[in-house]
Amino acid sequence: MSQVTDLTEVSIKTLCSNEGALDYGTLHSLLSTDFKVSETELSRVLGNTEAFVVLNRAKSVGSNLAQGNLIIALTSVRLCRTYSKTSCNNCGFLHLCRRFVYDDCKPTDPKKRCTQSHDIHSPHNSAILTANGLGSLNTEELRQLLLQNDPILLPEVCSFYNKGSGRDGACSFKQSCKNIHICLPFILGTCSLGNQCMRLHSFLESRALFESCRLNIELVCDLPSIYLNICQIKIWKSASVKEKRSPRRKTSSDCKSDVDSENICLFFLRKHCSYKDQCKLVHFKLPYRWQIYEGTWKDFTNMEEIEKDFCDPSNKARGGSPPINFITMTSNSCKVRRLSTVSSVTKPEHYILTTEWLWYWQGDSIKWIEFGKQEELYGVASVTSADLENLYLTQSIETVEFRAGKYNYKLDFKGMLQINLLLGTCRGVRRRPRFISEQQMTREMYSKEQPGQGKDYPPVGKTAPTHWDLKNQPDIGYKLVQLQVPSEDYKQVESLFQKTMSNSTIRKIERVQNLPLWQVYQWQKEQMKKKSGKEVAEQLLFHGSKSSLPTVVCQQNFDWRICGMHGNGFGKGNYFATNASYADGNSPSPLSSRTMYLVKVLVGEFTKGKEADCRPPSKDNTLTNLYDSCTDNVADPSLFVIFDKHQIYPEYVIEYVKKVGFFQWIFEKMSGQSAATK
Repeated sequence: MSQVTDLTEVSIKTLCSNEGALDYGTLHSLLSTDFKVSETELSRVLGNTEAFVVLNRAKSVGSNLAQGNLIIALTSVRLCRTYSKTSCNNCGFLHLCRRFVYDDCKPTDPKKRCTQSHDIHSPHNSAILTANGLGSLNTEELRQLLLQNDPILLPEVCSFYNKGSGRDGACSFKQSCKNIHICLPFILGTCSLGNQCMRLHSFLESRALFESCRLNIELVCDLPSIYLNICQIKIWKSASVKEKRSPRRKTSSDCKSDVDSENICLFFLRKHCSYKDQCKLVHFKLPYRWQIYEGTWKDFTNMEEIEKDFCDPSNKARGGSPPINFITMTSNSCKVRRLSTVSSVTKPEHYILTTEWLWYWQGDSIKWIEFGKQEELYGVASVTSADLENLYLTQSIETVEFRAGKYNYKLDFKGMLQINLLLGTCRGVRRRPRFISEQQMTREMYSKEQPGQGKDYPPVGKTAPTHWDLKNQPDIGYKLVQLQVPSEDYKQVESLFQKTMSNSTIRKIERVQNLPLWQVYQWQKEQMKKKSGKEVAEQLLFHGSKSSLPTVVCQQNFDWRICGMHGNGFGKGNYFATNASYADGNSPSPLSSRTMYLVKVLVGEFTKGKEADCRPPSKDNTLTNLYDSCTDNVADPSLFVIFDKHQIYPEYVIEYVKKVGFFQWIFEKMSGQSAATK
């Protein structure tokens, strides 16, 4: 066994040799007998939520660990589900006899030897344990860790048994139930009824169930502590999921905690982010950013080297300085993260510097083969990297079936495994980005910024609307063209505006000519058309805004988090009105010049929205078949809520003033002064 030098590893080993869990004070004391460990260092290590569960039993205030905190060993390592049926040499799961884990592999016939592995240090198992920081565990310690973490080893506590009244609670299976019938509060040590409790308080009374699992009596005696850990881990995970999902009120000081803050701003990379400090995305010089957590997230100095190693699918880790485990995303005992630009499949083809994710499966050797690519010894997979990336980002899809050569396969996104449906063999799957150096990034930006250069940027004249004034039209950025009063464009906009705004005077109307935004809008229109199989409903709608925002909107489109929703009750997105008077209510400065947009909007198929909606509702209760937008009234809409800015093109900017009488002017003037003094 190798010498234990890593604090994370020795902490896990100490916990597993003490029934899988210890309070913080005891753990610190045991570690301090062999190592000089400061509380600050140990607290940082125990903050790794992939290796430890920390329960605040003492109800102490603050984030610092206290003596009463319970620390439980956690792992994602699991036994191979198909090992007993077939061989799967290249899977990422342990190849061990399940009865060996139960410590009960004792054949009744001495002539029959177990054909499955009992060796936790076999080359296959050792590689997995070492990669997960578990290489120093002995058999008993690994057994403890697996039993409290791997859900296939022990049956769950029946939740229905613990509800309702009667001998079996609400469980309809009763004696045939495959889960354990035992009092959950008893396991957690919170049952105050004692002998008066109608639920079972002994694992021995479920012995028949355990005998079917071939558990020996010694292990049955250890079950109270094992199940206590199992239940506490389950409760902790459930609380963690709720915390991640629960909405919280954002302030200006924590805007960078937004989910989008893990994406790097494409506009900033191209030196064109008009939102500047207000941008919710990360501003960084590269399309990727590697950081280590040491109290706060800190940048690595050699990001390009790390990125190059990570892009190679054969690399589980890098051994240089610093060492990084790409599977667990840790460096020694510290968390590591990779920020990047959005996936290339979510943007039109002409978008540069998006992250192109490639999907690989492992061949018989150490070679990794990209999906959809021809390989001499194997058939071509019927799915490509782009296909898998689109499905992966859907999140609701956990598996996908495909064909390669003469076999059918299933890809498990959660386990990152490729399973042969006929033979049952498993192979590892990895998702890694295509490498791009800083020099390549600069070259790509330069080539795309030259007019007519690059296959992804068609010449301006072939993609712009025919009525645009293309003189001095930039390929990147936008141009405002003031409409002449007698022109057809001017008359159309004026007519739509004054239907409900006859008490206003238009000062000027400008057409927004932003070629990249126009191309994205047309691309989105085509995607929606392909999806629905019919023409997409498109409308001209109004949006009132601050006069300070036109530059931002014309450059990068609408973002409700910065421009404001200008509505409520029907979803969290960009609000657009069917008439100008509604939008006028959202334009400030009643006595000065106001700004309003007339916007092309792909409303598509819509339904009535709800205030909490962060995206359009589903048409059929699935997560993939969604409406395109929301409205206040399906039969007679007065507004639309758009969640995807690719469905929006800000076509015209209208500058206007409202006609007011003398007394109204005095009233609004005094109201403004009164508000200013509050």
